[in-house]
Amino acid sequence: MTMRHDESESITTPDGIVFTGCDGLTATPSHAPAPSAPGRRREVVVSGRRVKTVDVHAHCAVPEAMALMGQKVGTNALLMSQAAERLMAMDAQGIDVEALSINAYWYKAERDVAQKLIALQNEKLAEFCAAHSERFVAFASVALQFPDLAASQLDDAVKKLGLRGAAIGGSVNGEELADPKFHPFWAKVEQLGVLVFIHPQATGAPSELGSRFKGSGGLDNVIGNPLETTIALSHLIFEGTLDRFPGLKICAAHGGGYLPSYAARSDAVHTTFPDRITVKTRKMPTEYLRQLYYDSIVFTPEALRHLVAETGPGQIVMGTDYPFPWTKTSVDHILNAPGLSDAERIAMLGGTAMNLLGIKN
Repeated sequence: MTMRHDESESITTPDGIVFTGCDGLTATPSHAPAPSAPGRRREVVVSGRRVKTVDVHAHCAVPEAMALMGQKVGTNALLMSQAAERLMAMDAQGIDVEALSINAYWYKAERDVAQKLIALQNEKLAEFCAAHSERFVAFASVALQFPDLAASQLDDAVKKLGLRGAAIGGSVNGEELADPKFHPFWAKVEQLGVLVFIHPQATGAPSELGSRFKGSGGLDNVIGNPLETTIALSHLIFEGTLDRFPGLKICAAHGGGYLPSYAARSDAVHTTFPDRITVKTRKMPTEYLRQLYYDSIVFTPEALRHLVAETGPGQIVMGTDYPFPWTKTSVDHILNAPGLSDAERIAMLGGTAMNLLGIKN
């Protein structure tokens, strides 16, 4: 495997969007990975073949929409006027396309505010991606606290605005995504055949654990975020949501949380405590792991190898969490992971995401 560099294009970006970290508020330009060769674009080549790379986990925000709920982006946010820095970071890392998403902060908004906020947010995302279609696509935002409205918003975003799916939180005001009230949304997702990207929020972690996240280490994020994803996916499996809507395409952030690391325990409950299985599912829990998708943010070669072993290489897509500085080496993380074929590396670097998001080669 070899990598080479090529000249990078420069673009002028419109106003209306800022690039933020996971919390939507506090990313700073200094957190953006510094390009090693300004003005140069890294091309990723596997066995002599130029590979198009896709990052499914990249954050931004729309300040005008946030203002509708009295929220502001942090004063140090990476502004759209500085978006050239983002492209430089993408070029340096070898990222050809980013799929932008906005972490939900609007789940407590009233219906009329939610309608206005989502409409504005999705329009801004669509405008930006249309202006720079070679480098960006986006997930739609939806007001999932009103499932019927969310279904309508997703339909409009996909059919009218060209957005590629939906980004949602791991829970909605304490309610699980598997709750039957959300069935209209899941039905629309399945009908449209688009991808849903589930990204946790630290505030979504179980309230009874909240006090235990206090103290050093940012545990609400470090532990709370992957825990929320683990719980969300487990409910979707055990409550039969994935049986009811078998065509769903769901991608879980941060490697699916802790679930793939200890998935066999979910199978073992069927023999250890069968009386606690109150919903009969069509398959064992670990079988569902191989129909979900996961980003590659698991930090070590061994963690990625294990994730592949549990879920299959065709279920992994690349993520960076940009501009939150968890990693600068997502491409190399996949290139250097042990035990992968060239075809599997190509799929993880971008091939699978391109199919899921309708990105042309």
